[in-house]
Amino acid sequence: MHRLFRLLPRLRSTRVRHSNTWLAVLLACALSACTGDAAPSGDGSSAAEGELRVGTYRATLALPGGELPFGLEIAREGGQYVAYLVNGSERVRVPEVTVADGRIEMIMPGLRNTLSARITRTGLEGEVVLVKLNEKNQHIPFAAEYGATHRFIAQPEGESADLSGRWSVTFTEESGKQYQAVGEFTQRGHELTGTFLTPTGDHRFLAGDVEGDEFALSTFDGARAFLYRGRINRRGEMEGTYWSGLAWQERFVGRRDDSATLAQTETTALRDGADSLDFTFPDLDGNPVSLSDPRFASKVIVITLAGSWCPNCHDEAAFLAPYYLRNRDRGLEVISLMFEHFGDFDQAVAATRRFRERYDIRYTTLIAGVSDKEQAAQKLPQLNGIYAFPTTLFLDRQGRVRKIHTGFAGPATGEHYQRLIEEFDSTIEQLLAETGESVAEHRPDGA
Repeated sequence: MHRLFRLLPRLRSTRVRHSNTWLAVLLACALSACTGDAAPSGDGSSAAEGELRVGTYRATLALPGGELPFGLEIAREGGQYVAYLVNGSERVRVPEVTVADGRIEMIMPGLRNTLSARITRTGLEGEVVLVKLNEKNQHIPFAAEYGATHRFIAQPEGESADLSGRWSVTFTEESGKQYQAVGEFTQRGHELTGTFLTPTGDHRFLAGDVEGDEFALSTFDGARAFLYRGRINRRGEMEGTYWSGLAWQERFVGRRDDSATLAQTETTALRDGADSLDFTFPDLDGNPVSLSDPRFASKVIVITLAGSWCPNCHDEAAFLAPYYLRNRDRGLEVISLMFEHFGDFDQAVAATRRFRERYDIRYTTLIAGVSDKEQAAQKLPQLNGIYAFPTTLFLDRQGRVRKIHTGFAGPATGEHYQRLIEEFDSTIEQLLAETGESVAEHRPDGA
């Protein structure tokens, strides 16, 4: 067995239990001590207890599948501490960092998730809290080692399988439900980066290592904590397990396929007989806002069903916020219907305000409900269902729904993201160019 997985305990049970998390960590530490395979302690130096050092840390979260590593950088900017979460080519800036009384606290940008840790002589020890629906928050053990820069392997040994290229992948949930994905990876030596594209989005920026026929990938960007462990079997196929936080686990298998594409699965569409929407939801001050309000009359409108908890919604907002500012004077309006983890209005507003501030959102945001797809669908009965966040609807100047797009492929997908925003822009340009007389009867296109 390669060292890549010697420190990652294998779980036979497909059910994830929180009690297994600490057991996995203790077992990993014990194995590391016995085999002498522990990574070197950064630069070999230590600081006084409670003294935070600026620089690079190798951070880890303890998931049921083992250790989830990610890059952490602490810096001083304008006299204040800031942090960066590093996954492959992505560096997520965390400006809300508080250091006091030998502890460091972070609030993740645009989110309610937090990191809290004690500052030790060699790094940090604490937990990350992921805010979840129905107050089922996840408290994930966290540690960081100052000066260490490797992901999974400090010093790789021997030859490694080559995972570069495109893979056709099937993920299987614990319930037995399956969905298709496309894996796209770049490998340099033993270092592996890439993502999995799904019919509704992507797994964002993943980074990891390959040693022999085994590989591991991970990401923690403040919103999601993903860990993947797998191997290439004798047939040249990949097989492995994927963990999301403390409470979700899936198996995956894949085969190399340079022409792999995603088949469209369930997508949102208008119900038969409907060609428009009708809704009223409160804004962040509690004032009711309706799609039929005069300010939206004769405008091209983009309606996005989103949530501050949703990573691909963050990707969409990062694109949509500046796009709106460039085009609002041409007759474009954007309405974001926010479905949050909180049934309490004030908490939902607080989460949405953080989301707006992160991307300098100037378009309308309304509190539409909680982040349950079935409940969300009931708020918009003209639709056949809501299958993914975000879901984006394009309305012409007559208020007709002309196109619906389910999901969002973000920047981690490279050329797929570029095609998506080009298609988005083409749709808006077409709708802005239309006049009342030139708009014929249309049924919306689904995507």
